[in-house]
Amino acid sequence: MKRSLHNSPALAEPATASSDTTITTSTPLPTDLNATPPTPPAGTPLPPLRKQRDYRLLWTARTISVTGSEVSKLAIPLTAVTLLTASPSQMGILTAAASVPVLLFGLQSGAIADRLTRHRPLMIACELVSCAAAITIPIAWLLGVLNVIWLIAVALVIGAAGVLFKAANFPHLAAVVDPSQRTEAMAGFHASYSVASVSGPGLAGLLVQLLTAPLAVLAEAFAFLTSALLLRTIRTPENNTRAPSKSMWRDVVEGLRTSVTHPVLRALLGAGVTINFFAMAYTAVYMLYMLNTLGIPKALIGVLIALSGAGGLLGAWLTSRLSKRYGENRVLLISVIFFPIEILAVGLLTGPLWWKLSLLALTSTITGGIVVAFATCMGAITLRETSPELRGRVNATTTFAVQGVLALGGLAGGFLAELLGLRPVILICAAGIALSTIWIWASPLRPHPRRPSLPDTPEPPTASFARSATHLLETKRHSPR
Repeated sequence: MKRSLHNSPALAEPATASSDTTITTSTPLPTDLNATPPTPPAGTPLPPLRKQRDYRLLWTARTISVTGSEVSKLAIPLTAVTLLTASPSQMGILTAAASVPVLLFGLQSGAIADRLTRHRPLMIACELVSCAAAITIPIAWLLGVLNVIWLIAVALVIGAAGVLFKAANFPHLAAVVDPSQRTEAMAGFHASYSVASVSGPGLAGLLVQLLTAPLAVLAEAFAFLTSALLLRTIRTPENNTRAPSKSMWRDVVEGLRTSVTHPVLRALLGAGVTINFFAMAYTAVYMLYMLNTLGIPKALIGVLIALSGAGGLLGAWLTSRLSKRYGENRVLLISVIFFPIEILAVGLLTGPLWWKLSLLALTSTITGGIVVAFATCMGAITLRETSPELRGRVNATTTFAVQGVLALGGLAGGFLAELLGLRPVILICAAGIALSTIWIWASPLRPHPRRPSLPDTPEPPTASFARSATHLLETKRHSPR
């Protein structure tokens, strides 16, 4: 039951913003009027997102693509283990292959995205490349030439295409959705991701049983192809502000500099890295702790994960409404406080099985909603605070940092568990995630109450008399004689 943000649209998928903000933040960087869809005349309400054709197409494309990717997360490892008898080291390399492109090309992908005036063609090309790579797995298996190296190569190609896609997808949303509806739009994306993360493994298991693992990868290829076709039918024109390019290295450094010097972006980046490090340390020991220490039955762990997904749906629904009323800043400030609630409950939990399951079900549902609320507002604020010509690089920097720290967190959790035991590591992770509160609450996102102005007080009579006497002397001194 991962509590990290590495799969969050706020960091890796399209993030959105809302112009309806009730709390003063740091002065936003310049905005690009050309990067937003045409605004209706004043007084004309915008149609709901569900009635906007291009948003429906974009939402459907991402939902199908993410669901296909969830299927492959089970189908490809099963192919390696059951059909190719992969060794533990080969499985480790195969697992790491999906994250390597982020570390190698993540920062450069943002610079590439910022150089484009149109992002949709790149997104379509990435989906088609991923489709072509995925479909080679069942073909190679049918021809009898499939091996682990082939799977690793496919994972690298799909990972690299995914990095480019996500870098372009972040600024692309600004062309499709009006600023006042971007938070609601991203909440909709989070809802689909929550459903995909819960239903994807079940669908994968069914397809593996019916088609075998290699042929189940066809679902991912079909999902990529369908996504590309849906993106192709979006009609909203793009006219993104193209960043003046100096060199790849200078462009990357500019994105890094903006992410760490802008006070709001720096706070979001620090909080994201902190959360992901300790969340992955928690994930490394989660299964051992649940089975060996708490004695939770294996089948019920899946139920708890499903409840987390249901909480994500509820969180997406609430976030879109609360952000309209209170603003993204306040929702973020409150949600970050409750982020470690589940991990803390898991670390302190004792008692009979029914009590453990009841508390875990409640905290899983709540935390699923909290994660979605935090990630939605984090992405919305990032898009709002970043100028259009820097959005790709800032998003790429954030993705690089929060995903790059995952491996370190996993290693730290495993080694600390060997030294201290499982329960102490759980409690350390809860305390570590709580540190993200400092990043957020010490930033300009926190509301600063205005000092009441002092009421006007009557001037003392002596001061009035002194001023009048001085004026009289000056007048007599300069008057003509």
